[in-house]
Amino acid sequence: MAIRKIVTQGDPVLNKPCHPVTQFDQKLWDLLEDMHDTLAQSNGVGLAAPQIGILRRVVLVINGEDEVIELINPTIIHTAGEQEGLEGCLSVPGKWGIVKRPMRVRVRAQDRNGTWFEVEDEDLTARCFCHELDHLDGHLFSELADQLYTAEELDAMMEEEE
Repeated sequence: MAIRKIVTQGDPVLNKPCHPVTQFDQKLWDLLEDMHDTLAQSNGVGLAAPQIGILRRVVLVINGEDEVIELINPTIIHTAGEQEGLEGCLSVPGKWGIVKRPMRVRVRAQDRNGTWFEVEDEDLTARCFCHELDHLDGHLFSELADQLYTAEELDAMMEEEE
């Protein structure tokens, strides 16, 4: 299909809540295919529709087995535990921050045909679920991080720890 331009912090679309998907048709399938292509080209682990300028509740997440999970109208229905770790974002290029997230997350969503399902995962995939679903409500990870770091600052921090 097509690789879409990823919008970056400062674009007002990233701060707006997304609308639910109500039609499961070719237009949605084309959006999903474009998101697949865009995510593959970006080397990210997740992508939300507002990151390509589309205010719809659509998310892709790559799990630990390198499978792409399509989530339409997703909602987090259960969380457990806590983890703290480094996050970055395709819409906040060159910046990373330490963010607290749940260790395990269960999401209820629809597939590309409108069928409801649940998916649960932990660690990085759980973090990714939370991160991408935040985009659907107009929030960026940078709102949760106490400080943002550049690649050079992260390298310096790693060297200090050695």
